[in-house]
Amino acid sequence: MALVSQTSMAILTLVAIFCLLNVAKSQSNWSPAGATWYGSPNGAGSDGGACGYGNAVGQVPFSSLVSAGGPSLYKSGIGCGACYQVRCTENTACSGNPVTVVITDECSGCTSEAFHFDLSGTAFGAMANSGQANQLRNVGILSIQYRRVDCNYPGRTITFQVDSGSNAYYFATLIKYINGDGDLNAVELKQGNSNTWSSMQHSWGAVWRINSGSGLQPPFSIRITTAESGDTIVANNVIPVGWQPGQTYTSTVNF
Repeated sequence: MALVSQTSMAILTLVAIFCLLNVAKSQSNWSPAGATWYGSPNGAGSDGGACGYGNAVGQVPFSSLVSAGGPSLYKSGIGCGACYQVRCTENTACSGNPVTVVITDECSGCTSEAFHFDLSGTAFGAMANSGQANQLRNVGILSIQYRRVDCNYPGRTITFQVDSGSNAYYFATLIKYINGDGDLNAVELKQGNSNTWSSMQHSWGAVWRINSGSGLQPPFSIRITTAESGDTIVANNVIPVGWQPGQTYTSTVNF
């Protein structure tokens, strides 16, 4: 009986240690940052922003929970699409609950801290206790905590919005709704008459481009590699024969 009791105590002790380690880990992966907000109090910051998402920032799945990033977050556009949790605890209006935001814009002057989020009014207010969003927005610069998290767009697949300036020799596309890392390190294109992948160049924001000395032959398959984890996925024949500049094409894949 004593042996059973000792074994039970040992198991309970191990469980308690495991739980404490998990709590410590969840607390330790938060880092300090500064936060401000811009745009209308209940808006999406700007109408689109420097990543090029346009009015999608105010619609599902972004739902105005977006942020402009200082240089260390925007990363000259490579940081577009990355997801972070932010929370505040140092003001009485702070709830302490994490809010997930997507980098959709640039705040080039946000350099007073190593990491700075210029949040939409909606996202900034979401960090507040119920009924205290306006009080929190009146604070000005706020000390917050942040951590990188996976992006998650339920029911969405990776989407390609063809740049309006694209033609038979030049193809550019904005890429959005990427689960997991959210941001990209490399994009490649394969023409319909080829087995070779050609590297696309980062143009600006979330837009990637390719210039060709000869006409590009659709359909185009596009292979993307994420920036954080280096994961790769292929959207086969996602840009069809007869594609049109300015149109949006939805793949059947996501991470």
